[in-house]
Amino acid sequence: MRKEVNYADINSFLVLVEEGSFTNAADKLQCSRSQVSKQLSQLEANLGVSLLVRTTRTQHLTPSGQVFYAQCKRAFIVIDKAIDNTIEATSRLSGEIKINCVGGFIGENIVGPLVADFMQQHPEVTVNLDFSSRRVDLIAGEFDFVFRMGELTDSALIARKLMDLTIGTYASPEYIELYGKPEHPKNLITHKCITGSMKTWMFTNTQTLKTQEVNIKGDLTCKNGRVMLCSAIRGNGIIRIPEIYCTTEINEGKLLPVFDHWQPRPSPLYLVYLQDKHPPSRVTAFKEFALNNFTHYATC
Repeated sequence: MRKEVNYADINSFLVLVEEGSFTNAADKLQCSRSQVSKQLSQLEANLGVSLLVRTTRTQHLTPSGQVFYAQCKRAFIVIDKAIDNTIEATSRLSGEIKINCVGGFIGENIVGPLVADFMQQHPEVTVNLDFSSRRVDLIAGEFDFVFRMGELTDSALIARKLMDLTIGTYASPEYIELYGKPEHPKNLITHKCITGSMKTWMFTNTQTLKTQEVNIKGDLTCKNGRVMLCSAIRGNGIIRIPEIYCTTEINEGKLLPVFDHWQPRPSPLYLVYLQDKHPPSRVTAFKEFALNNFTHYATC
């Protein structure tokens, strides 16, 4: 016979898994460690399975616990969204928006000011703005929006193009004077290069439309565009970077184009979000603000 399961016990279990210890879970739930332990024992007894293996130093989920956690987490996200939507229907625009974005120039110079102005218009909205480049899970509710470069294929997500980023290949005058310019993309393998996450550089000849792919071994590898740019300006190598990152340096002659007719393909920049027929009004408001105003912030 199926026993009655207390939903508060399930919530306590989810918090315990996410916080990693009974002490942290008790702090989050504002109760005692013994209460968290009691709730877990009661839940396991009602389900008839062990969910968590506890030792004096560690804890980890059992196989049954892993499945139960994943399914309950998804269900609680739906419940939380239902509560938010119901409350929001009778209140002003408010609540938290969680945004993930590439860092560097796009995050700091474009998305940061855009978010600041949106919050100024909607003072009851709070924003969690994350600049990590890791792969994030929109479906699990980790973020409401992601700003991302490059093509995206997940059919469960909506990707709205904000702009195409022109990509250029540059070096400082000092580097060119010392090492010369490569005549063809294939010659890059003999040059000092500065790379981010992309180690394969693709070029198209603007005259013949021929393409050339080059595998680059960076003398400096860094996922931070500002660090890469700083190193290139100091003559440490050839850099492949969105033109928007270095407009000032190009205009001041600190960086020069390496090729006349070989150009990387433009990289699309998207606002990505989950398909949702009934999103919270704060999410809809930010989506519309970003789509309508992004180009303005990108060209300031």
